[in-house]
Amino acid sequence: MQQKRNIQIIEWEDLDKRKFYSFGVFMTMSIRATVYPATLIRTLLQVQRGTSLYNGTFDAFFKILRAEGVRGLYRGFMVNTFTLISGQAYITTYELVRKYVSQYSDDNTVKSLVAGGSASLVAQSITVPIDVVSQQLMMQGQGEHLTRFRLNADEKSKKMFGQTRTIMAQIFAADGFRGFYRGYVASLLTYIPNSAVWWPFYHFYAEQLSKLAPSDCPHLILQAMAGPLAAATASTVTNPMDVVRARVQVEGRSSVIETFNQLIKEEGCWGLTKGLSARIISSTPTAIVMVVGYETLKKLSLRPELVDSRHW
Repeated sequence: MQQKRNIQIIEWEDLDKRKFYSFGVFMTMSIRATVYPATLIRTLLQVQRGTSLYNGTFDAFFKILRAEGVRGLYRGFMVNTFTLISGQAYITTYELVRKYVSQYSDDNTVKSLVAGGSASLVAQSITVPIDVVSQQLMMQGQGEHLTRFRLNADEKSKKMFGQTRTIMAQIFAADGFRGFYRGYVASLLTYIPNSAVWWPFYHFYAEQLSKLAPSDCPHLILQAMAGPLAAATASTVTNPMDVVRARVQVEGRSSVIETFNQLIKEEGCWGLTKGLSARIISSTPTAIVMVVGYETLKKLSLRPELVDSRHW
């Protein structure tokens, strides 16, 4: 019986960096545009008290669509596109740290865990200010009563960057520069574990699926299946802190522990699951697109002299 091959991992030194970054920007932008409505809905569900505004993911989707149209599902999107910078920083950090750790350990789980956590630390330092502003813009529709910062009728008629400037001015006037990093600690406590968990589980699920699948099954299909499984696992583990992070950033709270305690007091343990279905719904296509896009990106960026030596 033919022995099944392991899933081959393309490492940093195997890549043509110019191709890698050129294709990477397009891939990241496409992913963010695809899943942004689910991200917006997740934020609204996490911030609302009980079911005061929406009864769930699909209820929120149809209410926003009826009241504001497709445009309402993309409030704050233009600001959010600046996270392209953090996306490239994430990929670079992940690959470089993975290469560094490989000098000390050949264990793929160790390399993935350390590199994933480190990449998230760097990316969140760039992303949090962008998230703070984009989340405030997300709330300017049906959820505007849930936030401290609001646009008046004249300001709502402005173009997106005019609205962004107004929101940024309000944040700075209320909290200073520190206001743009509100929820930074909560973000680190959410996304570092999420990233550190996702990568090891992704490689684990891919390897397990390769043992079950026919030997001629393309690795990309197995990786596309492993991505959502890893995303669902990581989302479930880290969702409680993601709820706390969203409330800290939108409501302007300064204490993660205080926000967590109030959430438990008002809504019980079930409050920690708010937005989980929206998060999994958004993370599933994100994971599929990201994995297929990222693995394809790495294959397209493979140095020419290595192409014939790899089998997929």
